[in-house]
This record gives sequence, structure tokens and C-alpha cells, in this order.
Amino acid sequence: MSTEQPVRGSGRGRSGMFRTKSVEQSIQDTEEPEHALRKDLSALDLTVFGVGVVIGTGIFVLTGKVAKENAGPSVALAFVVAGVACGLAALCYAEFASTVPVAGSAYTFSYASLGELPAWIIGWDLVLELALGCAVVAVGWSGYIQSLMDNAGWHLPTALSGVHEGSFGFDILAALLVLALTGILVAGMKLSSRVTAVVVGVKVTVVLIVIVVGAFFISGANYEPFVPPSKTTEGGSGLTAPLIQVMFGFTPSNFGVMGIFAAAAVVFFAFIGFDIVATAAEETRNPQRDLPRGILGSLAICTVLYVVVSIVVTGMQKYDTLSTKAPLADAFKAVGHPFWAGLISFGAAVGLTSVCMILLLGQSRVFFAMSRDGLLPRFFSTVHPRYGTPYRSTILLGVVVAVVAGFTSIDVLAELVNIGTLFAFVVVALGVIILRRTRPDLPRAFRTPFVPVVPVLSILGSLWLMLNLPAETWLRFAVWMVLGVVVYFIYGRRKSRVSDAERVQRPTV
Repeated sequence: MSTEQPVRGSGRGRSGMFRTKSVEQSIQDTEEPEHALRKDLSALDLTVFGVGVVIGTGIFVLTGKVAKENAGPSVALAFVVAGVACGLAALCYAEFASTVPVAGSAYTFSYASLGELPAWIIGWDLVLELALGCAVVAVGWSGYIQSLMDNAGWHLPTALSGVHEGSFGFDILAALLVLALTGILVAGMKLSSRVTAVVVGVKVTVVLIVIVVGAFFISGANYEPFVPPSKTTEGGSGLTAPLIQVMFGFTPSNFGVMGIFAAAAVVFFAFIGFDIVATAAEETRNPQRDLPRGILGSLAICTVLYVVVSIVVTGMQKYDTLSTKAPLADAFKAVGHPFWAGLISFGAAVGLTSVCMILLLGQSRVFFAMSRDGLLPRFFSTVHPRYGTPYRSTILLGVVVAVVAGFTSIDVLAELVNIGTLFAFVVVALGVIILRRTRPDLPRAFRTPFVPVVPVLSILGSLWLMLNLPAETWLRFAVWMVLGVVVYFIYGRRKSRVSDAERVQRPTV
């Protein structure tokens, strides 16, 4: 009979696909020397990461687009509604991240509460979403840089400028950005946090300049009416229609009170990213204290900035004349100040750099956690002996994302990022409820208030926003999830360390 000590975590009598990994074992795994990440981050670092990934093209583009098409000046209220929805999810993330301070975010939380198969599914989902999100952001960054180069009289060859209508090429700038950021991430979290702090400082300064300077050009007449009269929209048809329309025949409307909620479903995606703070839990010096501060603090800062910027831009220019491509920059052009417009474009380009880096950070940590658990090859869970980073998974994913960014059109898979994030929100909120019941004894440095009310509201809010996504997005998401389940049964289920523990625990006959 084997004398090998089993790994704790088969979880409350569960077995097979729904075996759980105990919180204690998850934390114990972080202490294995060759699989232990270096703890370099503070609450300020985490807050900077959160602000760095959330404030991207959303604040520079989405405000004007949604004001013109969905809500008018009341887009400010839409940002408040979306911020509240994200806040509910953030409260759930804060409890889990402080209770289970382990790399992997929603994947690790799911393993402790829902079981191995749900954890695999959410991990599989997160790696895809963060990879695609990073690729799309890199392509957007390349577009800004190419525009600045064109203004200076420098032009890239068509074959190296990316995928455009009527032409096919490789986006060399997007690929080089991803590879450069991959190198920075391999070199250590402290270096990554310093680079991010500089970039975020530039970006937030530009946003504050927009607010302060733009305030001098506000006209009260542009706020009338603050909530424009409601207009029924035709919506899409077939697979391009929102799922709620396909299922229930619900006809969406813009403007009016319902327009505010329709706008909230759109601007919600400007907040995506605050949850990535949780993926750095294992690299935080005092996770029980600093993770809730980083998650909630970054979300609060971004919500305030979004609301104020939307008030300024709709006050500078009438909502129905706003540009949908570069509303902030064009609003300054409309009032005769092209210099500020150029500064905004520069801030947008700089801002996308930090978004790309933190998306890369998040996906590499989820991949690392899954490989440490044996659900992916353990080869990728070894950390660098000098830098203390998961360099193998970071390099692999960085190269893959660089190739995807080089050959991907910016609008091809963007909505998949949205549905994946909302799916993670649902899983984390559900996990909070389950873990409160199954492990009431766990020490919790931060407790989500009013459980189960807050998690249930978070689940309902996320599901509502998911229903507003096109049916074809749901179809693509389902295909990726089915592929993930197949990979789990072929590899992950047999190689899982928790599965190994179960086999050791079985008595020999």
C-alpha cells in the first residue's frame, strides 16, 4: 500500500468532475519553491493596474458613441448604472481574492467552490478572452501609431500594416508591442508595475486635462433635453440580433429611461478589466488587506472619471452631432482647439499600452495556475529562478497573442471578450454564495455585504447584459466552451493533481 501523502482538496466528498480543491491546499501550493511567485505588489500597485487596464479606448471613444446613439447627455447616468453593476461583482471578487490569495482569479475561486470542471471551463474561457482582448487592443494601438506616422510623412508597407478592407497583411507594430510587453512581464512584476505606473500617470493626466480644459467650453444648452425622448429601434435580425430579442421578441429602444439602461449595457464594457487585479493576488505582499483596496479603489476612480468626462463632452458639443470615432478629440476640434485634440489622441495611444500589458499579465497567471494544478502541462508552471515570474507561460502566450494580433482585424472577435468577462462575473458571485455555505469557518479579511442579496443581484445584472449581446456571439462562445470540455476530458481530467490525490486515497484491494 502506498505511503505517499495525498494532496488535500478532493473536497467535501465530491469526486470526478466536480471535485473541489480546498482553499488550504491552493495556498499551500503557492509555497512550493519552483512554483512560487515573488511577492512585490502593494495596494497602490494593484490600484494602478486596475486603472491602467480599465481606462482605455472606452473613455476616449465610447462616451461619444453611446451619447449620440443611445442616451444623449444622460450617458453619465448610464456610466453610474454600469459602475454599480460592476461594483456588485467587485464586492464578490474582493471577498474571494482576500480569502484565496492565489493566482488565477475566477478559475481558482471556482475550483474551491464549484468544482474542477466548472473551474476548467472558466479558466479556458479567461485565457481566450484575455488573449483576444490583448490582440484587439494591440491592433488598436497600432492604428493610432500608424496615424501619427502618416501625419509625419512615414508610411508602413501595406504588407506590414495589418488587415484592412480589400487587403491582407501582417500588423508588425501590433506584434512588436505584444513581444516587447512580454519581455517586460518576464523581467519581473516590480518592473511591470513601474512601467504601468508611468503609462497610467500619463493617461490619467491627459484625462484630467480633458476635464479641466473642456469645462471652459461647456454650454448649458447642450444638456437640453438631458434625457431625450424615447425612440424604438429596429435592432438586428437573425444571429446579429441581441439574444433577448431572439428569445423573447423584446424590442430595444434608445433614449428615454430605457435608453439609459440600454446604454449601460454598452458602456459596461468600458469597465472590463478591474477583475484582472485578482489575478495578481499571489504576487501581493499583503493580499488580505491590499486586494480589496486595489479592486474597489480602481473601480471607484474609473467610474468617477467616466462620469465626469461624459458630462464634459456632452456639454461641449450637442449629443446628436458628436463623432462616434474620436468624440473627445473631435469635440475640441469643434470648439476650435486642435492642439488639445492631438493631445487626446496621444493619451489614447499611450493608454492602450498599459491595457495590453495587464491583459497579458492576467492571462499568463490564469494559465500558470491551471498548469500548476495539472490541468495543463506542468512544464508551464515553473517560475524563473531570478525574476520569480511564470516565464514559460508568459512567453508562450505572448508569442501566440503577437501572431493573432498580427493577422486579426480589430472588429472580428471583440464581443467574445465581453461575454467571457460577464460569464466570469456570474461564476464568482455564485462561488461566494456556495463557499459561505460549505466553508463558513474560513477566515475572510473582506466580507461581501448582504450575502446572498449582493451576489444574486450581481448574477442577475451580468445575465441581463449577456442577453443584450448578439446571438452569434453566444454561438461562438458555445463552440469554444465545447472545445474546452473536450480538451478537459482528453487531458485535464486524467492529469489533475486533485485526481492524483483521489487515487492515492483509494484503498488498495
